[in-house]
Amino acid sequence: MQRFIGVVLGAVATFIVLLITSTSIVADQNKGYLIAVVVGAIVAWLWPWVIGMILVRRSRSRQKQRVSDQVDREMAERDAAAKR
Repeated sequence: MQRFIGVVLGAVATFIVLLITSTSIVADQNKGYLIAVVVGAIVAWLWPWVIGMILVRRSRSRQKQRVSDQVDREMAERDAAAKR
């Protein structure tokens, strides 16, 4: 599945770069295709790393929230026990 997503993202990046370079930014058409293919390959290669970084951040944030909730709950229990 990762390879399929990488190929799709690489193809989309290639298409976008081809659209941008076809507006005569690159005079030679072969250079435009080369740039598009290289960008598409880089996107296909790097996307799992980027998604992994996003997922790690979300996981750490959730873990910190769980710890904070646990501390708050224990403090509330301690305060309730002290009032008795």
